Amino acid sequence: MKTLLKFIPIIILIILILLIILQFSNIKQFIIEKIYPKEYQEYVEKYAKEYNIDPLLIFSIIKAESNFNPNAESASGAKGLMQLMDATAIELANNINDPISDGENLFDPEKNIMLGTKYYSDLLKIYDNNMLLALTAYNAGIGNVNNWIEAGIIKDDGSDIENIPYKETNMYVRKILRNYRMYLETYKTNE
Repeated sequence: MKTLLKFIPIIILIILILLIILQFSNIKQFIIEKIYPKEYQEYVEKYAKEYNIDPLLIFSIIKAESNFNPNAESASGAKGLMQLMDATAIELANNINDPISDGENLFDPEKNIMLGTKYYSDLLKIYDNNMLLALTAYNAGIGNVNNWIEAGIIKDDGSDIENIPYKETNMYVRKILRNYRMYLETYKTNE
């Protein structure tokens, strides 16, 4: 009995350590979910489903583009959550028979997510479902990506994104890929 009593403090210590570890993992998960939120989830899931794109990738794009600030506006005039240029948004809206003029409503989260997701979907079609090339074109434009492929700067399979000549675009693609990995790690196991 005395030898069993000697182990009670050790057993209690082990139990406390396990409880702390479990609590820490919950805190860690909470913090990660705050850093990688799923804001505007209703709209993201609606349009991701409509355009057949993983919603976690759309969250990753929004995080990189605006960090979920619906009123974000870049120096070049890109607007809203998914940072759409007026001309791109107007063309997209006209193509889906939901016309807008002069970028109106681009600060509206639903409209911006709908048009941004549609645009990314269109880019995927252009680049044969190649996520890397579509992300590159989302940032640098279709013309630049096509020119880089034709000049042999990047491969048409997107396997050499490190060769993207625009530093901003190079970092942008890497940021979205990092965000996407974190979203997958954080949410795929919870769904």
